[in-house]
Amino acid sequence: MFVGHFGVAFAAKRIAPRTSLGTLIAASSFIDLVWPILLLAGVERVRIDPGAAPFLRFEFESYPISHSALAVLGWAAAFGVVYLWRTGYRAGALVTAALVASHWLLDFSTHLPDLALWPGGPRMGLGLWRSTSATVVVELAIFFGGVALYLSATRARSGAGRWGLAAFIVMLLFTYASSILAGAPPSVTAVGVAGILGSALTIAWAAWADRGRDGA
Repeated sequence: MFVGHFGVAFAAKRIAPRTSLGTLIAASSFIDLVWPILLLAGVERVRIDPGAAPFLRFEFESYPISHSALAVLGWAAAFGVVYLWRTGYRAGALVTAALVASHWLLDFSTHLPDLALWPGGPRMGLGLWRSTSATVVVELAIFFGGVALYLSATRARSGAGRWGLAAFIVMLLFTYASSILAGAPPSVTAVGVAGILGSALTIAWAAWADRGRDGA
């Protein structure tokens, strides 16, 4: 799951209107930010494989710290506690924790059976990635549904909130299309670096655009 995670973050703005979209996206994609760090550190492993699945160009060999269900629950609790400590906003803390946890559930629908329930435990995954067309339909439905909810809950008060947001949405869709059409990445290091830089840009852009919008 890729843009589907962002769609859930957009939708969450209706439940936690005081929470920045940047924070909501950081929560929904949090374990995909943890993963490349662990990958570059050699703690978790991935193997480049152009034929892994029609929608994928590499095989996840081991990522129990970032992506096992038990670990994700721990990351979710930690994210929510830190957010509550920093802001005192209970709704935002609950929503961000739920977004971190939602990542595993959405990944479960798309991944091949490589998601562990706990480190060393059984691996699961419904394998939607075996069909590119089905994956795209499901992800875009979640994404555009979330964007629609976000737009109904906010209104632009500046160019950043209007055109910055529009450009952000276009960027996400362009990146998604590129990931489908591109070939295999050149190396595992490239995967890790791109994951970190891409996440940082996405979170910062979302936060900037959201500052240009008010509650509807």
